Amino acid sequence: MKNENSLRSTVNMIEGDDTAPGTDSDNIQDEGTEVDKMDMWRMGKQQQLRRNFRFFSIFGFITVLMATWEAQLSGSIFGLINGGTAGLIWTYIGTFAGLMCAIISMAEMASMAPTTGGQYHWVSEFSPPSAQKFLSYLVGWVCVLGWQTGSVLVSFVIASQVQGLAILNYPDTYQPERWHLTPITIAILTACMTFNTLFYRHLPLLETLALVLHITGFFGILIPLWVMGPRPASSREVFFTFTDGGGWGNTGLSCLVGMLSPVFGFLGADSATHMSEELRNASKTLPRAMIITMVLNGTLGFVMLVTFCMILGGFGDGLDDILSTATTQPFIQVFYEVVQNKSGATFMTCIIILTEACGVINNIATSSRQLWAFARDKGVPFSGWFAVVQSKNNLPVNSLIFTYVFAVSVSFISIGSSIAFNVITSLGVAALLSSYIISVGCMAVKRIRGETLLPSHFRLGKMGLPLNLFSFLFLVLSFVMSFFPPTPQPAAEAMNWTVVVYGAVILFSLVYYAIRGRHVYAGPVSYVRKSV
Repeated sequence: MKNENSLRSTVNMIEGDDTAPGTDSDNIQDEGTEVDKMDMWRMGKQQQLRRNFRFFSIFGFITVLMATWEAQLSGSIFGLINGGTAGLIWTYIGTFAGLMCAIISMAEMASMAPTTGGQYHWVSEFSPPSAQKFLSYLVGWVCVLGWQTGSVLVSFVIASQVQGLAILNYPDTYQPERWHLTPITIAILTACMTFNTLFYRHLPLLETLALVLHITGFFGILIPLWVMGPRPASSREVFFTFTDGGGWGNTGLSCLVGMLSPVFGFLGADSATHMSEELRNASKTLPRAMIITMVLNGTLGFVMLVTFCMILGGFGDGLDDILSTATTQPFIQVFYEVVQNKSGATFMTCIIILTEACGVINNIATSSRQLWAFARDKGVPFSGWFAVVQSKNNLPVNSLIFTYVFAVSVSFISIGSSIAFNVITSLGVAALLSSYIISVGCMAVKRIRGETLLPSHFRLGKMGLPLNLFSFLFLVLSFVMSFFPPTPQPAAEAMNWTVVVYGAVILFSLVYYAIRGRHVYAGPVSYVRKSV
């Protein structure tokens, strides 16, 4: 009874408080639970966005954005070159274990501080006081820019798949050109932006429908592959024959280079945290949604990956023709070879395209909220403009506009230079991994020092430190491997430019921090109320 009375008195203070940064939002205060209001008050934030999401809609949001089983089909070529089918399967298992621990660690932090800021806010609260301001600023920059590149990258992947279908269905009349991908990419981004603005109130419904498509589409593709696909002469070869197609001279190293394929399919579970101020009962719902998503997507992804690898093994000597298909999409060629029907292969591919397009909608939403949150704490240039929330619809419209314009602008670069395009879009994986590393590392340090942790609905207890340390080590390994090219001496077009663009972002953020950032950015911890 005492705790309940304390909670109610805190909520009363919140509803009468005008000191937290943000606009007046009395008309949406009643959309959250009392715990939501207390969390926002403790973090020194006012409720500016509508809490439209519930468990199933946010669960669908994360699940579809990650698109793990879809990624195992569309992004497997990198792992097939480095490690082969056995390398893909076993690095997938290792990646799932490592990132599962990382997501569990972040789920605990999300339960303690359910904020749109996500990683940079956690670093600000949980890192040693002497490093809070600078580290959170740095994480904010890499996280914002990492998410900003995501929507254009996935849209470009979808455009490549659409072009692959055109090549499959019209081999004699369609002449593919790289510039064709740009208008398709822009069309996808425009459609997804429309859902984020004109139809934003229906996003929770869309996420639920997209979740249904994600699951039913999985079986819609899996069953034909199981029933009609070829079988390998030996299953053992699929599971235990490793290859060094990249020419690294070491099979183990080759497999580590190829682990980027499964890592890409598991990134994005943190997206829910960036929507937490639009989620009812966020501190309780967030960790459940994040962990269940990892379990579901991890299971579906593993089944689809093993199925795909078994079918590839069944092609035997014809595997090289599959990998060098004119469609540029090996999985499309596999669909066609299995069903022996262009319409069937097209239908199966369209399932993947639709789910990935829903993922772009979610990516735009996540990117804009992350930018808006960081601007709210004055972490970027023109923060006042980016931090505006339109009172009519309670949307960070300016941040949404920038996210769309940035993605469209980057898509034009691919016309003039595929290298420059790859330089920009390669940032996402390394940026998100580094934000995970610092966040989890700060929590591990806090535990090692024996410091008191914030109360939360989801706690790791004695397993916290082992999980934090294991995930930290795995994330560091993944981060290092994300800088490796597919082969030891690649041509400029095939080079992994992540290290270049990542370094450039860090340098720019440091320069801005020295000139202006350190004078205006105090970090989220400066707004936090130490007691309630």
